[in-house]
Amino acid sequence: MDDDFRKAALDYHRHPRPGKLSVEATKRMETQRDLALAYSPGVAAACEAIVADPHSADLYTARANLVGVVTNGTAVLGLGKIGALASKPVMEGKVVLFRKFAGLDAFDIEVDANDPERFCNAVAALEPTFGGINLEDIKAPECFAIEAELRRRMNIPVFHDDQHGTAIVCAAAVRNALLLQGKKIGDVRLVTSGAGAAALACVDLLVAMGLPVANVTLTDIDGVIHAGREGMLPNMARYARTTDARTLAEVVAGADIFLGLSAPGVFKPEWLPLLADKPLLLAMANPDPEILPELVRAARPDAIVATGRSDYPNQVNNVLCFPYMFRGALDVGATEINEAMKVAAVEAIAALARATPEETVANAYGGEQLIFGADHIIPKPFDPRLILEVAPAVAKAAGDSGVARRPIEDIEAYRASLARFSYRSVQLMMPVFEAARRGEPRRIAYADGEAQRVLRAAQTVVDERLARPVLIGRRAAIEAGRDALGLRFRIGEDVEVVDPTTDDALFDALGGEYAAIVDRRGVPPAEAVKRLKRRSTITAAMLLRAGHVDAALGGGPGDWWSDMKMVLQVIPRAKGVARTYALTALITPHSTLFFCDTHLMVDPDAGQLAEMTLLAADQVRRFGITPKVALVSHSNFGASNSPSARKMRDALKLIRLRAPDLEADGEMHADFAINPVLRGQAVTASPLTGTANLLVMPSLDAANISLTLLSSVTGGLAVGPMLLGLSKPVHVLVPATTTRGIVNMTAFAVARG
Repeated sequence: MDDDFRKAALDYHRHPRPGKLSVEATKRMETQRDLALAYSPGVAAACEAIVADPHSADLYTARANLVGVVTNGTAVLGLGKIGALASKPVMEGKVVLFRKFAGLDAFDIEVDANDPERFCNAVAALEPTFGGINLEDIKAPECFAIEAELRRRMNIPVFHDDQHGTAIVCAAAVRNALLLQGKKIGDVRLVTSGAGAAALACVDLLVAMGLPVANVTLTDIDGVIHAGREGMLPNMARYARTTDARTLAEVVAGADIFLGLSAPGVFKPEWLPLLADKPLLLAMANPDPEILPELVRAARPDAIVATGRSDYPNQVNNVLCFPYMFRGALDVGATEINEAMKVAAVEAIAALARATPEETVANAYGGEQLIFGADHIIPKPFDPRLILEVAPAVAKAAGDSGVARRPIEDIEAYRASLARFSYRSVQLMMPVFEAARRGEPRRIAYADGEAQRVLRAAQTVVDERLARPVLIGRRAAIEAGRDALGLRFRIGEDVEVVDPTTDDALFDALGGEYAAIVDRRGVPPAEAVKRLKRRSTITAAMLLRAGHVDAALGGGPGDWWSDMKMVLQVIPRAKGVARTYALTALITPHSTLFFCDTHLMVDPDAGQLAEMTLLAADQVRRFGITPKVALVSHSNFGASNSPSARKMRDALKLIRLRAPDLEADGEMHADFAINPVLRGQAVTASPLTGTANLLVMPSLDAANISLTLLSSVTGGLAVGPMLLGLSKPVHVLVPATTTRGIVNMTAFAVARG
């Protein structure tokens, strides 16, 4: 690394506080009762329960979600034997990955013990603390004996990631490469450069999947592993061949797979023609591979190449595996990670690379279209679907192979529950998704039908059986976009297209009705059809008004307010509703809050505040959440007589008159709305209990500023805006809405109440 990058790395680790980790409490500690429950005397109840049933520690402690990342610092990354203390930044990084990708807690433990027996004694004694042990950066051959001994002594999963994580991802790459090359694992010949812990684990797993032992040739720095060789590491002997060959150059001829886990540049370009047709080269030395991919492509365009680097296609990265292996293993209380669980992970990772591309991943990698092929045989690390596929596969394999203490009966329900780690909106949207799936799929129009985010959303909507998409746009452009993104939906079967350039009869019919609507609004009748074709939000709204679809999503890359005005011209308000309002949900790391009105009403009066509150409360209930309303103000329970404070008090009177059972109170400060302890100190007998979840603001400025500020500070995810008060289900997407946001709004629009 250059000096600038080194300085940036040191600053990253030092500021704003040293290290990459902290410990967070999961329970509040605000009152004397909290202290009594958390510690003495309440903690004794949990201790006694664990004495009676040791497995209940999974219920009363963090153990079932806690991994120990353990090393002695004898083989750290490319740094070698740097010792336990110097390895700590690497182990902290591993802990961060567990949390980021699988929602698992982890502690890094650096053991100053090079002697395997002393190391094993230290780690085995920690079994009461952890649900699983991830061994890391321990040199061979000691790592083999250490893992075997700890697996024997401990009744929790012990997993040496340098061996098995690498092997699982490598095997997934082999699985897909052979599929693309039209070969079977039982027929191919494999040659390695490297015969250490990772290489042997890779070969062992491939053999478990069907690679014949006789088809394997191992080489290392001393040459070919042959039958007469002395001092072989454990697991080497089964692959020792009777041969006169002694160098890598002598054994590469005819190899279908080259597996490199050794050193830079050891595979010479002049050997490339010697390989079999359509070879696979896994050149995984870091930072520089055994041979550069560009050299392979120049000489062997029929080859597929994978490396350990992120700047080349097909990065073999352990993060594709280890977080989800432990997620699945811990969720079923597995006593070990066995071969069946590893193979299940291989198949799940390989299958995901063959699946439809995910927008989140494409965005993370500069818009790269990740379509299954020679440059995409394994998923990218930031694919949010990894946890949804790998963890359930591992959990099921653990149950099927008899090592799960808590086998999961409904794997699909478990998979759905894991979505909370990938898409923060899933927990909020789950009841809405289920309501959307009831009955026959409803038809929903998308105004921005040619956009990539909409095309990707349409595929997800089809896959999740949420609705039948109707895309507004040029058919040829939609087909081209679908194919470029590697999507699978079929026009005419899975989705419909409304094309302004060809569907003249439909637009003529809609144009006549639209002309009547906008008569005397500055749109001459002769221009109505032209405007209808030019402005797709109008088209979507008219399709909904005319009954051609059941719901609509307007909006695109342009001005949101302009699109909103078009919708309001076409879709009337619901009966008895005076105005239209906008509700937005914000999913923070700790809770979900709803804000109203975030987009439409600049300065609502008391009657409008009451109306929006009742409409918003109904929508909150659609998420399966009981609304708890706070009318938020600069004034706290009558402290001010400003016009703003008075209108909030007047609004509360109207709300209580119209909905006496609704938990609502105000006017109050925002912190009093969130903190029931503060609220209890300010007033008595408030009808609002607990934390408010629906915050009604005195103005659009207050609502929008609060929403966007809190979103930025907390990293919260916004869902909406959801339009309230219209007679038909239509919403207008803001330009920043992601594919997942469109899927969420689709479900909300078509959900049956």
